Amino acid sequence: MAEQVLTPVGPVAPAAVRPRGGGRRGTRRHRWPAVVPYFLFLAVCFGLPAGTMAYNAFVVTDPVSGESIYSLTNVSGSLSGAYATGLVGSVKLSLFSALLATVFGALLAQAVVTSKRPALRKLVVSASGVLANFSGAPLAFAFIATLGTTGTLTKLLSLQSTGFSLYSFTGLVLAYLYFMVPLMVVTVLPALDGLRVQWQEAAASCGATRGQFWRHIGIPVLTPALLGGAVLMFGTAFASHATAAVMTGSSVLLITLQISNALNGNVLVGQENLALAMSLNMVVIALVVMAVQIPLQRRSARWLG
Repeated sequence: MAEQVLTPVGPVAPAAVRPRGGGRRGTRRHRWPAVVPYFLFLAVCFGLPAGTMAYNAFVVTDPVSGESIYSLTNVSGSLSGAYATGLVGSVKLSLFSALLATVFGALLAQAVVTSKRPALRKLVVSASGVLANFSGAPLAFAFIATLGTTGTLTKLLSLQSTGFSLYSFTGLVLAYLYFMVPLMVVTVLPALDGLRVQWQEAAASCGATRGQFWRHIGIPVLTPALLGGAVLMFGTAFASHATAAVMTGSSVLLITLQISNALNGNVLVGQENLALAMSLNMVVIALVVMAVQIPLQRRSARWLG
């Protein structure tokens, strides 16, 4: 056997060792200046108004001496009497509108997804994007001209004889659904597109019917997305003001209308801090809504991503 010849090798220079995380830390340091304007914008446009609102909500001015003192009077007043009724009315209106918008929007989106006509999908998506942003005073005037006391459909269908009134809780829900259902369609369409065709084929190959597929696979997978959409609909209806202000005025007690009246002095003069306390209540509810929606969005993205 031939002997193996070993060639002497010189000393190998040690490779340069980079400290762990050094490159990432340097990259992060370079990224910070890019986001500073964004945080400044948040601080000025959101942080400053929110801080001023939270501060003045606990400030009460003595009518005799004119001194400002810290007290819970505004907060307790915003949660009692007619203001509590307005807060409950806004929550009820938002819950009812969100439930109906979620059901009708999900059914319409499913019909669009299962349709074999691409032109129909494009038409519905385009119309939903436009109608989802058609709210406020223009929407109220359109409904008044159509379903008001002297509206076109009111006279044509004799709706007054049925007891229907646009200027009521039911009429307000109907107006809210006009822009909330298209918004729900736009929201839930990506989730419905995320349902894999292979899942349906696998379920069918195992002998499952279409109803069993939706009961055991489709609906459980879509539940986070549907709940997230419902929470978004609740927040949208809860924050709406212009449509209710133009359409119903003070006939329906809502917290947004009461805040507007208090700020403008339409009921009592000098109730600005009470209005800020009511706004603080709305912010707390909005934070709860966001705390519920964000985990649902993450879970939906994990299932359907």
